[in-house]
Amino acid sequence: MEALDAWLRYVDVLAIAAFAASGALVAARKRLDPVGFILIGCATGFGGGTVRDLLIGRTPVFWLSEPLLMGVGVGASVAVFFLAPLVQNQHRALLWADAAGMAIYAVLGAEIALRMGAEPWAAVLMGVVTASFGGVLRDVICNEIPLILRQEIYATAAAAGAAVFALLLWQGLAREPAFLAGVAVAFAIRAAGILLGWSLPVYGARPGLGREHPDR
Repeated sequence: MEALDAWLRYVDVLAIAAFAASGALVAARKRLDPVGFILIGCATGFGGGTVRDLLIGRTPVFWLSEPLLMGVGVGASVAVFFLAPLVQNQHRALLWADAAGMAIYAVLGAEIALRMGAEPWAAVLMGVVTASFGGVLRDVICNEIPLILRQEIYATAAAAGAAVFALLLWQGLAREPAFLAGVAVAFAIRAAGILLGWSLPVYGARPGLGREHPDR
């Protein structure tokens, strides 16, 4: 269990770095100063996990008990401040950094919820919360429509990865391969959405909808 806990901490660091980088890339598009990079990066890196911890009663929230994690978030944000001008397509880089963070956090959120005694369905939900709410906070602060509210495949990918992880655990598979399988599924679905344009259907206007007097 101790070795597994150490392994999960490394995974947590990787997810925070990826999400903080995605937040900092948005800050680059908005031409913010270094403080803005750190604020948006850390909000993205820690937002989903904070909401998850508050919902399942895990206090203090994870980053308050692990000072190293705050250093990772700040470091990744500052690194992007200096490296972003070298990235030719910042929007594309944002999508891939966000996809990596989403996939890891979806499964990590489910794992933490299961450890806290949550039912599998609730653990899957907490995986989606962990994977998406940091990005929601990032986009709201930056006055953009959150990715999770667009037609792109996002929450579906997070839910699928978390569900695969929970299902494999229920089938008796060891946690490490189950974790990796869940991450792979979430990332693959999101990657297909980015590369192939997969998306969910959106609500389409019906004839007469939006007219002031549709019966005339």
